[in-house]
Amino acid sequence: MANTIVESQLEDVKNHLDKTVMLLEKFLNETTLHHLVQEDKDLVDYYKKLLSQCRRLLVYSEEGLEASQMILKTSPFPKALAEKILYKIYHQCIEEFFSPKSDVWYEDSRAAYTGKNAICFRDDVSASIQLLFQQLEGGFQHLREELEYYETDYKTKLLQSK
Repeated sequence: MANTIVESQLEDVKNHLDKTVMLLEKFLNETTLHHLVQEDKDLVDYYKKLLSQCRRLLVYSEEGLEASQMILKTSPFPKALAEKILYKIYHQCIEEFFSPKSDVWYEDSRAAYTGKNAICFRDDVSASIQLLFQQLEGGFQHLREELEYYETDYKTKLLQSK
């Protein structure tokens, strides 16, 4: 029974990461720094960091997707390994989305109360970037709620095994 829950969560994560990879790849393949800074030349450094962070998120998402696909094909289903992968995806993808290392955007913790998007940018950004993050945010929000359990449970299991 517990295996089916973990397997279902992993399938959900795989589907979200598949969509995330598709959206980020499309955006990064079609968007250039030159195109973004046409409106405001002063934002060149900001856009460089933002695009770099998007590429970082894409790599983490691709790694998580690949690991999810591999585990879902394994028989019998390796529950412990799946939980480890879900924990890694939580930290590398979900936390990176809401709190990126480069700090080019941040999460507005009051967004849930205001009905606005949770992701806020440090500077004004193009409409294409705003649209991308609107498309990604709902899925990441859903996954965060589903996988928060692994934040504490996996660490607890690691401590108990020592």
